Amino acid sequence: MKYDNFPHELRKEVLLLKDKEIAEILEKENEEFRRICQEHKNLGEALKKIDKNRHLTSEEELERKNIQKQKLLKKDQMAALIRGYKKGHQN
Repeated sequence: MKYDNFPHELRKEVLLLKDKEIAEILEKENEEFRRICQEHKNLGEALKKIDKNRHLTSEEELERKNIQKQKLLKKDQMAALIRGYKKGHQN
């Protein structure tokens, strides 16, 4: 959704939206963002499951590190979509 035809005041409000508010908008409007959010959540749940173990085997520790990296990648992808939203809604 572009705001080029909206009054300057409204465009300014869009620019002042916080990342969390933009994430909420994207979660409603953008299927890719929803998918990435769900994957990020699933990875977080997998980490919690692994972290319930008192002692991790070397294989479990490696799996934990890989999940952390994947989760961070998903967070970076979400941040990129938020930046793209901001850029696309500048005056």
